[in-house]
Amino acid sequence: MTGLWRHRDFLRYWGATVTSQFGSGITWLAIPIIGAVLLEATAVQMGILSAAGTLPYLLFGLLAGVWVDRLRKRPVLIMADVGRALLLATIPVTAVWGTITLPHLLVVAFLSGTLTLFANVAAGAYLPLLISRDSLVEGNSKLSATESLVEVSGPGVAATLVELLSAPVAIFIDALTFLVSALLLGSIRSAEPTPEKKTKQTSMRLEIRLGIQFVYDSDYLRPMLLNNVTMQLFGGMVDGILIIYLTRVVGLPATFIGVIFAAGALMGLVAASLGRRAERRFGLGRMVLIGTFLIGVGSLARPLSLGTPLTAAIILLCGQALQGFGNTVYNIGYDSLVPQVTPDNLLGRVRATDLFLSYGALPIGALVGGVLGGWLGLRAALVISSSGLFLAFLWVYFSILRVVPTQHKQGQT
Repeated sequence: MTGLWRHRDFLRYWGATVTSQFGSGITWLAIPIIGAVLLEATAVQMGILSAAGTLPYLLFGLLAGVWVDRLRKRPVLIMADVGRALLLATIPVTAVWGTITLPHLLVVAFLSGTLTLFANVAAGAYLPLLISRDSLVEGNSKLSATESLVEVSGPGVAATLVELLSAPVAIFIDALTFLVSALLLGSIRSAEPTPEKKTKQTSMRLEIRLGIQFVYDSDYLRPMLLNNVTMQLFGGMVDGILIIYLTRVVGLPATFIGVIFAAGALMGLVAASLGRRAERRFGLGRMVLIGTFLIGVGSLARPLSLGTPLTAAIILLCGQALQGFGNTVYNIGYDSLVPQVTPDNLLGRVRATDLFLSYGALPIGALVGGVLGGWLGLRAALVISSSGLFLAFLWVYFSILRVVPTQHKQGQT
């Protein structure tokens, strides 16, 4: 089946997504290396640097949804790419002159995170305007496959570039990828409809409230939002202690930890290839349920990784494979179902509401996970956090999503 491979504008959008995701993987590794190695940052400073990139989701998440709903989406995506390219280019320039500082890195991370927020909100609202809603599952499957492929190859390529060329040069390459992405987006020929102008001007606060209210009132969106927040909260708890647990308690070498995460990404590729079949067999709502359940089951492998390091590694490998498969199934179902039940003029705010609450739960979970790990021990903290992640599927199970057989009409709640 060729499908969207014949859709030239989707291919340009897909190419832009591939390029920018690959470049972002480089910066994800390179900026912390500059902070830790070149600037000799302390652990606290590294934590602040890590938080700077996600803080915009808490500060501007809901506002971004209103702005994106008021504007055409493709120009937002292009400006976000160009802005991130210019911001990242300042790092290698100051590194060459020997004037790079930690405050500079913090500013770049924060501003780039702000532009990434707007790009993520706009992307979720733009795809349903670029392709038909009947093609959303295929489109999201292809984008999920791309993301999984980048997760498999990106860290290795990024590490090689950092090792051979230095972290600042690697970041310069990332800046170029954002420019390429902007050019590909600019070459899209499909006309994007201008957002409908309101007969009377409404306040931003009211528009935010309307978006939140729509999510709350929707029998489809509300359980998915509660599920997302729960997964991010307990997932953040896991992330905060996982690497220390794997290295100190299980005794795994860093190289094998990378293999475990790569296995999850590879299974994500498999899931992406089955997206259309899964939709026809189960429906989008059940894909969300199945994906959430598999993520939870896979997470339970972490505290159950007992025995010798080899036995523990095999258990972890199987768990991560389940999680990677389930995560992609969930993303395809969620990203395809949301536009089916949301009017175009609310897509940005619905996406922003989810990002605001979900990403807001992530740093809270990481902090709680660290406290529990120090108080109860790493394995006990993982039992609690992984159990909470597993139970997240109940939000979806006890909802209408469990019986949603197929796609639904736009705006239905």
